[in-house]
Amino acid sequence: MKAVVFDLGGVLVDWDPRYLYRTLLPDDDAVERFLAEVTTSEWNTQQDAGRTWAEAVTTLTDQFPEHAELIAAYDTRWIETIGGQIDGTVEILSELRDTGVGLYALTNWSAEKFPLALERFEWLSWFSGIVVSGVEQMIKPDRRIFDLLLDRYGLHAETTAFIDDSARNVSAAAQLGMTALHFTGPDQLRTDLRELGLLAR
Repeated sequence: MKAVVFDLGGVLVDWDPRYLYRTLLPDDDAVERFLAEVTTSEWNTQQDAGRTWAEAVTTLTDQFPEHAELIAAYDTRWIETIGGQIDGTVEILSELRDTGVGLYALTNWSAEKFPLALERFEWLSWFSGIVVSGVEQMIKPDRRIFDLLLDRYGLHAETTAFIDDSARNVSAAAQLGMTALHFTGPDQLRTDLRELGLLAR
């Protein structure tokens, strides 16, 4: 393996809109209902694919005018959806950095919100390259965004390991010939990387 590609949300960054909405809604049932019925994951994915937040908020507010303030908060208070970093994975990233292996990131993330992550997490500067779906206007598991990553940074699928918490994305990477690792936690990831010879036993 000559390169390791990390997903960010759910692997290195603890992102969850519940962090925000638990401060705005009375209880967990109300939070779950709001996320299932109003600011759904499908709606948020369209921002990851390149839709602007202004358009997203306007479209959803037209549909649910009674929730206008709560919908707007997803945009204006977005930083509160970040719980912090996943320490165990950041530690692994640091160890990989010391080995000299190429480090890259491929993330489904809004182009408008990603700069907020860059400001918050210094370790994002450790990557030799980051592909952000919202910038490219295509999202995992679309093969095109994997091809873009490989082509842009001169990587070869057969010598690249890919880490993601989404089984769909892992499957897409595997179909391209990458060594695809399904992230379930830092401990399992450490075991997987040791088996690949990327970390010392």
